[in-house]
Amino acid sequence: MTADDAARVLSEIGYHLRLEAADAYRARAFQKASAELLMNRPDLEALQRAGKLETIPGVGSGIAKVLNELVETGGSTYLERLRQEAKEPLAPGKLTLSGYRGDLHSHSDWSDGKVPIAAMAIAAQQRGYQYLGVTDHSPRMTIVHGLDGERLKLQRLQLKEVEQRVGIRLLAGIEVDILEDGALDLPDDVLAQLDIVIASPHLKLSLEPEQMTQRMLRAVENPHVDVIGHPTGRRPGSRPGATYDFEKVFKRAAETGVALELDCDPGRMDLSPDMARDAAALGCDFTLDSDAHAPNEFSYVELGAWMAERAGLDQTRLLNWLDADALTARLAGR
Repeated sequence: MTADDAARVLSEIGYHLRLEAADAYRARAFQKASAELLMNRPDLEALQRAGKLETIPGVGSGIAKVLNELVETGGSTYLERLRQEAKEPLAPGKLTLSGYRGDLHSHSDWSDGKVPIAAMAIAAQQRGYQYLGVTDHSPRMTIVHGLDGERLKLQRLQLKEVEQRVGIRLLAGIEVDILEDGALDLPDDVLAQLDIVIASPHLKLSLEPEQMTQRMLRAVENPHVDVIGHPTGRRPGSRPGATYDFEKVFKRAAETGVALELDCDPGRMDLSPDMARDAAALGCDFTLDSDAHAPNEFSYVELGAWMAERAGLDQTRLLNWLDADALTARLAGR
């Protein structure tokens, strides 16, 4: 049992605790321990033999018990019980992150990220990425200092400078708000200048389902939208997210070539595996993104990869496995 494999198990346990048991405290504990395993990759078998699993930062007796069973059997009865209680119908698939070429959703200190673009670019390069989408927020998110067209022009200049200096392809992008009527928070002529546009619902998620359906349909039909970010806007355990005719919207997304995001932020995990499987059956493609606001949050992809596995997705349905040329061609062809 590798640390990476164990981290995915702990992450999924944390997800179920948030979603089903609404136990945010224990969920955070499991997700914190999961992140620790990914960052430091301890030798779990050696620690288990020495009875020292609890020496791993963030691992108490309960999590140590789960890790002990993982080392001994390769599985977790606790996770299986949580899946059964959640009436989880999905069978695990196989997905290796070795072909993951780049993260398409990240934030810098131009909006609500914690560090400059250069720091995010260097961290992405150190992870072996070919490219990174820099997708700060649009103006409506005033609390996070969202970018208008003029600031986006200035940011693109910095992206080119950092790209040349660091040596990683930086995609000029935006996470643009989907307004209540389905219009986007920036005009088409601004969006047309960007490499990638992620349109996300952030506010007014409690609209009536029919109104929300029309809102999302208008977004996926915008020719400049490449990805619908965290498509329900939910925060498991604290916010249920929007309700709309998912089948109608996902089917239209497939027809227009708009990808759906699996946002791996532990506080989001959106789309859920069951919804992602339904969307895949309708022909949708996907992105698997960290929504990172700091370099260490790029590891959210490893924490959330189990969602794609549980949904039965393989790399052919995930844009992040495309090389840089194929990705930019796919985005331009939208």
